[in-house]
Amino acid sequence: MASTEEVAPEKYEEQHVHEVYEQIASHFSSTRYKAWPIVKQFMQSLTPGSVGLDVGCGNGKYLAVNHDVFIVASDRSSNLVKIASQHQPHAAIVADTLALPHQAASFDFAISIAVIHHLSTPERRTEAVAAILECLKDEGKALIYVWALEQKDSRRGWDEGSEQDLMVPWVMKIGKKNSPSGEATEKTFHRYYHLYRSGELESNIAAAGGEVVESGYEKDNWWAICKRKQIES
Repeated sequence: MASTEEVAPEKYEEQHVHEVYEQIASHFSSTRYKAWPIVKQFMQSLTPGSVGLDVGCGNGKYLAVNHDVFIVASDRSSNLVKIASQHQPHAAIVADTLALPHQAASFDFAISIAVIHHLSTPERRTEAVAAILECLKDEGKALIYVWALEQKDSRRGWDEGSEQDLMVPWVMKIGKKNSPSGEATEKTFHRYYHLYRSGELESNIAAAGGEVVESGYEKDNWWAICKRKQIES
């Protein structure tokens, strides 16, 4: 893997994250349809009429979890946003997590599921959390998920002592019509991930000026529900 220090982080992520998802969007979407339990629980706990964000929405699979809220979803991949936009009446737009086009303190909730681990420096990961928190109202809450380093029981087998910054393959079958050789084949794409250690997500949240409400581990991921830290007058 090329070192993230050799290339500007924006360029590195463009090559090893954004361009990859543009190419695999349709195939990726076909594998993403089931809501994770804690995300579903969070979404269904929201007050009817709440308005929130899905930052890094992918194919928009979480837009259909609670029909009593309205969500503005966003993703860097225009191809994934096209798929997510089918989940009406919600909105889906192309936007960068580090440059969200939303008014500050305007949303009741936010989710960002398996997104900020694609950012290639600690500073950018903290900045992403700060950008999400900035959008929330005083009592608004955000649910953030990241891939865990500690997943020795998964098929991947990563655990403490494993490399935290790595490329994860995505294998996509290429049909005969789209194959240069005219034969069905496979193509492997590599996506950059930062695997989070226990407590690292909470540290990002604190550094971003947030406060952890609840946190835990689910399906090889660390998750945290957080809110903006209130400044005492």
